[in-house]
Amino acid sequence: MTAAPSRPGPPAALEPLAAHGRDLLVRIVAVACSDRTLAEMADELAGLVVRSAREIAFCDVYLLDDDERALRRSGTGPPVPLGEGDAGWVAAHGRPREHADGRGVAVPMHSGRTTIAVLDARSAGRCAPEDVLLVTALAELFAPVLCSCRRLRAAEERERAAERFAERAVEVQEAERSRLSREIHDGIAQRLAGLGFHLSAAESAVPAHHPEAREQIRHARGLCELAAAETRAAIGGLRPPVLDDLGLSAALATLAREAGGTPCGAASSPTSTSPTSARSGLEVTVAVSGELEDALPDHVQTALYRIAQEAVGNCLRHASASYVDLLLEHDRDRVRLRVRDDGVGFSLPDVLAPAGHDRPGRRAESYGLRGMAERAELLGGRFTVTSRLGAGTTVEAVIPVPGA
Repeated sequence: MTAAPSRPGPPAALEPLAAHGRDLLVRIVAVACSDRTLAEMADELAGLVVRSAREIAFCDVYLLDDDERALRRSGTGPPVPLGEGDAGWVAAHGRPREHADGRGVAVPMHSGRTTIAVLDARSAGRCAPEDVLLVTALAELFAPVLCSCRRLRAAEERERAAERFAERAVEVQEAERSRLSREIHDGIAQRLAGLGFHLSAAESAVPAHHPEAREQIRHARGLCELAAAETRAAIGGLRPPVLDDLGLSAALATLAREAGGTPCGAASSPTSTSPTSARSGLEVTVAVSGELEDALPDHVQTALYRIAQEAVGNCLRHASASYVDLLLEHDRDRVRLRVRDDGVGFSLPDVLAPAGHDRPGRRAESYGLRGMAERAELLGGRFTVTSRLGAGTTVEAVIPVPGA
């Protein structure tokens, strides 16, 4: 594509427009400042040309496609390869061109040294010189507008692509977790169940005058039951069925119950608070605020659940806390998850120190914090952690709702 020749700047482009009066300038400002997509802006520009010119009866705006190999009309019709026809020739050479019959003109619209669109106007008779000036001025004036619309469209497409990538990444992670859950359930869990059955049979078969052997079998059976319980917990942690069946609020309530309490209707209303009775010395509460959960995509719900799961797990392992508060807050365009405890807290510089820094107090939970942050950032959100020795810890994830 050839470089565009030197052209007059916008002040010079305004001169032929001023002769059409104040009304035209007002319409130009109204169209240029409107919130329209690239195709809609091109259609508005074409209509503005027809309404403002003296003899132009029809106008098309051809937009350069993303591959920069063809032009596409703002309405319908097949693509026009560069170099073909009047519009394709103008796009390839970056210069205006009159139609062979003199009944129209095609004018390039430039962004830097690239032709991003072609304004193609046609009239019933020979195109009047003042109409050619008008079309040229409007093409000059609207080129930056179309360029901005083009960039906005590209940014929106990148955002949608990022959302699709994040959704796919979470889907792949969860599919792998589901596969592992099934394999553990169908393999290890079944083997442990069979082992427990045989140990019970062996205990019954050992004569009473061998108390030591019976005691060893009872001990082995207890270890088997403990391993089976841990296996069931691992299966539930890999992919909790309640998340698929009842949604995020119910999954958080289940997480709270398993952490040490029994929630009382965490998801029963749009705004609810669920105190829990502390069975294991830890009081867990779940509060859900807002009405957006039905609109939350599955991958967003899954990511928020995983963040809550990791945060509560860190609290159980390290915090020595007496209570944990979970808050899930829905808003129009984002969802916020906050997990706060009253535990021993920690020094952020020590925990988050880079690998290789053997600082006192550095703990393995730093990997969990990084994992939570990566989950939130993958979905375009942000993750913050606040902690201080003796003052507890608060983690918060704020994730935008796709398409809100």
